[in-house]
Amino acid sequence: MPRSEARVATDRSARYAKQLAAHMGRKIQADWSEETGHGTLVFGAGTATLEAAPDALLLAVEGETENLPGLEDVVGRHLVRFGARDELVVEWRRDNGEAGLVHRNDEAPAEG
Repeated sequence: MPRSEARVATDRSARYAKQLAAHMGRKIQADWSEETGHGTLVFGAGTATLEAAPDALLLAVEGETENLPGLEDVVGRHLVRFGARDELVVEWRRDNGEAGLVHRNDEAPAEG
């Protein structure tokens, strides 16, 4: 099955993975294990895996080729929104060597 991966630099990977799984779990099957630092998101079009490393959150999505951009988008977009303060960047790389989507918070900071 076609796959796309992203390595998101952060020292709070477990926090973001837990938040992503909890948020997505309102609409899809999602789980997160604090013990193992692994989680999964099960979409109708494919699956995503989350792995907390000390210096990064490792993401992978799997689905049919035509579904990869949508899976990259939903996972990347939500994660970047949660990590806006830390300026998280999600840059997907597909297993066929193609670049995938890139997500970053492009919103202007609020003036105070």
